[in-house]
Amino acid sequence: MKLAVLFATFSVASAFAPVYQTTSTSVQLAETKADLVEIAGKLNPVIKYYDPMGLSDGDFYDLGEEGTVGFLRHSEIKHGRVAMAAFVGYCVQSNFIFPWPQHLDGTTGPSIDLSPEQQWDAIPEAAKWQIFTLIAFLEMWDECSNLQGIPHYTKGRMPGKYPSLQPFRDNIHFALDLYDPFGKSKNRPEEKKARGRLAEVNNGRLAMLGIFGFLSADKIEGSVPALSGIAIPYDGNCMVPFEGNFHL
Repeated sequence: MKLAVLFATFSVASAFAPVYQTTSTSVQLAETKADLVEIAGKLNPVIKYYDPMGLSDGDFYDLGEEGTVGFLRHSEIKHGRVAMAAFVGYCVQSNFIFPWPQHLDGTTGPSIDLSPEQQWDAIPEAAKWQIFTLIAFLEMWDECSNLQGIPHYTKGRMPGKYPSLQPFRDNIHFALDLYDPFGKSKNRPEEKKARGRLAEVNNGRLAMLGIFGFLSADKIEGSVPALSGIAIPYDGNCMVPFEGNFHL
């Protein structure tokens, strides 16, 4: 059944990756709360704008309205992308693991008899640190976009637009850009790009609900009735990624 859920996600997979970023110094006008209200109506004409915590009225890090809205928009898109990766990954590793050796001792990954949470606990600590190191690198590359002459996402950069890896590729090691690595999508009509950006936000929101549905069903029996037949009980803590390795 989890495999069926995976196939259902393929129709929205094109919204997973970030938008291709060139080294152009052009700046999009920063967004305000009024823009959030307008975007919300396009994302969900029924619910429309919904901000029960009043986050858009805040002033994060003294950035002002436009900087705060930029922070919130970029953060949601980023969390949505991570959730889409997590949701698809959960479905895949519940049904399949790569058959070739994945560790220095020649062993493969954890068995599909384990839940994805148990699989994570079973991999070596060094593998976990490799994953977190990559995440840290991607975060720093995003935050230091000004070094490429690209505005920070709180300073006018389009929310979710990830900087190109071209400088890294030219000076350190070959690496494809995260989105449109072969440059086939950058010439799409602006109307289609705008529609795709809205679809990505909605897909990300759905994926956040989906992955937490899986985690909740595994952790708390019966908490998600629709998944009660496929959930694998997990007695660990999903919020403590190194629980099995060390404690602070």
